[in-house]
Amino acid sequence: MRCRFAPSPTGPLHLGHAYSAIIAYDLAKERSGTFLLRIEDIDRSRARPEWEQQIYDDLHWLGLEWPLPVMRQSDRIAAYDKALDELWNQGLLYPCTCSRRDIKEAISAPQEGGASIGPDGPVYPGTCRPAHAPEGPRPKEANLRLNMRLALKTLSHPTTFEFEEIGPAHKGTVQFTGDELINEVGDIVVARRDMQTSYHLAVTVDDADQNITHVTRGLDLFEATKIHVLLQQLLGLPAPVYLHHALIRDENGKRLAKRDDARALSKYRSEGVTPAGVREMIGL
Repeated sequence: MRCRFAPSPTGPLHLGHAYSAIIAYDLAKERSGTFLLRIEDIDRSRARPEWEQQIYDDLHWLGLEWPLPVMRQSDRIAAYDKALDELWNQGLLYPCTCSRRDIKEAISAPQEGGASIGPDGPVYPGTCRPAHAPEGPRPKEANLRLNMRLALKTLSHPTTFEFEEIGPAHKGTVQFTGDELINEVGDIVVARRDMQTSYHLAVTVDDADQNITHVTRGLDLFEATKIHVLLQQLLGLPAPVYLHHALIRDENGKRLAKRDDARALSKYRSEGVTPAGVREMIGL
């Protein structure tokens, strides 16, 4: 078994991060596996070295250990380029020049009806989707979308993934249809001009390259899992088992975010809270 925790160095880790990291770490140790740390720093406009260092400090304080060197996404553009070239050569990608405002205006048009909300926000209405696959080499500095309809036509078997739920013992297989992906996900962005990749593409390639066998993530990413499983199938990559855990929420039921500094691990650490105390606070 190989599990991972993959935070972004864009702010302080909070109790929710601790919950996710400890679950992955404990699971790997319980099953004589390996726990890996990965730094997801593709958003260079927000990533900061000081936040990355604090990730290491907070996790070490919690008692977590991992092998070195740590994988950093900013070092892996060549791997993402290779995957994008493969999808482009299959005729599954197309450039998109739409801004968020363009998309908002398109989906608010009367003939469009109500917009569906997917893992990345409003489902793209297909404004830039071409009638035929673009020819020539892949544009290197462009926003690229996956033509979901064409992608689904390349699959010869149902799209499924295995899952376990943390808490009550439960395990099974989720099968989702092409209509779900078209209507509820749409033509996702797989490369952003300023990043040269996207979260969905990068995490899929990284999990395969690190030989991750079990992905632990919050229930808020359940729908995103469908995207990653589809990309695995299109790229011929192995599919891990997914474990979706409940989210840590505040007293009002709102899930924690990095802007919620009041629950930052560094704050608890400075106040004398112990790692055991953190485990108790998050119910582990």
